[in-house]
Amino acid sequence: ITINESNITIMVKDMDKAVSFYESIGLTLKQRWNNHYAMVTAHGITIGLHPSESNDTRSGSLSIGFMIDKIDEAKSLLDENKIAWTHEDDGKSGIYLHFKDPFGTKLYFVQPKW
Repeated sequence: ITINESNITIMVKDMDKAVSFYESIGLTLKQRWNNHYAMVTAHGITIGLHPSESNDTRSGSLSIGFMIDKIDEAKSLLDENKIAWTHEDDGKSGIYLHFKDPFGTKLYFVQPKW
């Protein structure tokens, strides 16, 4: 089998809100099929957005990380878009900013130390 492309799918309650959120943190809309499905992308990742009727759209123990060059730019971006980041973690592998999408999916920006 040859895998040509891949994506992570996130269940969302509001497609417009989800697309807008992911665009606000730097992803680009790749394709949208009305309110049935959308794909947003950044270098090295494609995220599928799928509508859900369930009240529970949280991702559980899954988190999605975005590697960046400057953590201060990420802080400014989150603050400008009024996205709360819960804590900054200076881990052994990098500096992390953790936050969530509007539906509870855990996300983070990391400035790697390598």
